[in-house]
Amino acid sequence: MMLSWLQRTGNKPIPLMGGGTTRVGDPSGKDETRKILTIEQIDANKEEIKKTFSSFLAFGAGKSDAVMVDNAEWLAPLNYIAFLRDVGRHFSVNRMLSMDSVKLRLERESELSFIEFNYMLLQAYDFVELAKRYGCNLQMGGSDQWGNIVSGMDLGRRMGTHQLYALTCPLLTTASGTKMGKTASGAVWLNEDQFPAFDYWQYWRNTEDADVSRFLKLFTFLPMGEINRLSALGGAEINEAKKVLATEATALVRGRAAAEAAAETARRAFELGETATSLPTVEIASGEVDAGLGVLTAFVKAGLVSGTGEARRQIEGGGLKVNDVAVGDPRAALSRADFNADGVAKLSLGKKKHILLKLV
Repeated sequence: MMLSWLQRTGNKPIPLMGGGTTRVGDPSGKDETRKILTIEQIDANKEEIKKTFSSFLAFGAGKSDAVMVDNAEWLAPLNYIAFLRDVGRHFSVNRMLSMDSVKLRLERESELSFIEFNYMLLQAYDFVELAKRYGCNLQMGGSDQWGNIVSGMDLGRRMGTHQLYALTCPLLTTASGTKMGKTASGAVWLNEDQFPAFDYWQYWRNTEDADVSRFLKLFTFLPMGEINRLSALGGAEINEAKKVLATEATALVRGRAAAEAAAETARRAFELGETATSLPTVEIASGEVDAGLGVLTAFVKAGLVSGTGEARRQIEGGGLKVNDVAVGDPRAALSRADFNADGVAKLSLGKKKHILLKLV
């Protein structure tokens, strides 16, 4: 979104792919070393990320058209001895140890490999190369990248680039303090294969009341007048603002048609009580049902719960439903009678998570 706004104000975004640094890993305050991927995995991931960026940015050869570059372009052919001589000499180990991304790992006594310790030098060198090759003036990122970006500014000054600048934004959290994009069932993905458009729409629809105004400003391009109008809604009316947020945020990443289809699916399922066929669907073999598919196992297979233990706890609280009827007995099993003429049964976790089981 920061890059998109940068482009909308007439500037040229340069999204940087980490095809080189991904081969190394990034400490970034994490306790575990990042998994090292193969070159083939990295290339496949880059292609998917490019598709996502294309939803936010216009690429081309124009003055403000975005250009996507990969730091493998200059990192892969680096001569280590020359790099130490030309770049490494500008870094103080004392200062590197004081950076949060390194200091936190050491304080927690979590292992920090030498290859990760080098990451700060590589990201700083990226800034210098971007400045020299593409005339880049400003590096933007999350606040956890501040130390690495400032190191790049300093390295640029020492290696003779023009004046470089840094801009970071706070890491995104909800009003309740939880990190954005993290849920009990896993991360919120931007691509359809890992997170269907309906689930993505529902994620935004379920925004906490206190976050609606802020998220409309951060994750949509609606005019401020419209955002202020929606932000002023109170009581039950705030749900209308949440629907607008969900549709606009989904349209940005998945397209307007997918966003409106998700909104209509939600309307039919939640407001009209229909079993909308466009709800997320999980196929299940007819033989499993005929053999007596336990309701606990069914909810695990549907991905609504992580295991049968969680399913039992949800039943105790009245949280699991089959065809909108609460499950009262954890020993119950699904039968053919639970599936309609099209071979579909609706499983629900709470009021907002629904999956269709379809017999095959």
